Amino acid sequence: MPARELNAVVRMKFERAPGLMIMQVAPEDWPLPDFQPGQFTVLGLPGSAPRCPESDPEDPPLPPDKMIIRAYSVSSASDAKEYLEFYVSLVKSGELTPRLFNLQIGDRLHLSPKLTGFFTLDKVPEDKNVVLIATGTGLAPYMSMIRTSLTYETHRRFAVIHGAYHSWDLGYRLELAALDRISPVFDYIPIISDPQDEPTPWTGHTGFVQKVWQGDSIAKAWGARPTPEDTHVFLCGHPDMIESMEGILQEEGFQPHTKKNPGQYHLERYW
Repeated sequence: MPARELNAVVRMKFERAPGLMIMQVAPEDWPLPDFQPGQFTVLGLPGSAPRCPESDPEDPPLPPDKMIIRAYSVSSASDAKEYLEFYVSLVKSGELTPRLFNLQIGDRLHLSPKLTGFFTLDKVPEDKNVVLIATGTGLAPYMSMIRTSLTYETHRRFAVIHGAYHSWDLGYRLELAALDRISPVFDYIPIISDPQDEPTPWTGHTGFVQKVWQGDSIAKAWGARPTPEDTHVFLCGHPDMIESMEGILQEEGFQPHTKKNPGQYHLERYW
């Protein structure tokens, strides 16, 4: 396959909220490789691709033949072989996301045939519970994990803590809330930081994801508070959240996971 050609098409595009998009991309006449939930790949468009109306002007314009590429975590299940799904936030001054947001169903783009990354569940012992903490589009790799694994999980517990500014920024909220209702091993805890902007009163958690972790929501759901002995924690999203949560986790005895030194919390830094 020639390097960085336009080799895929937009299969589905849904703007979850202003500046937040869920997009499915299908390869053109080539098979998607196997991948581990939590891994990422690369999307790309040339500088000649038009930007969405909501974006900032590009000054100076990029060369039309320059291929703009960025890495994105996959949010679809690893057994969905027809397409890959992505959860994307618009950066109005950015180079690629304004062009991605301007795409329509059937438009072509570059999709790398290689998926990679170590932010995966296979590093977690099968008898350990899992807490997945995210802000914004950091939720994407967790959706792949949940969609792939949850139907097979019967013994250990999973929880997703997702923070956003507003309720309409909680991507995949309906799907995760439905899973919470039907799965005995899954809990979904959304939290928003700006409840004063809600058109109708928000009755859920307010503040930041750190508040949920330090509170008793998981303990109430699981019957006990997570500990380093029984739980692994994943962190993905804003660097300030990750830094804060690292300090909190280390105070509670959780250690960072590395290749050389296995620990109980895992990081994905993509900002």
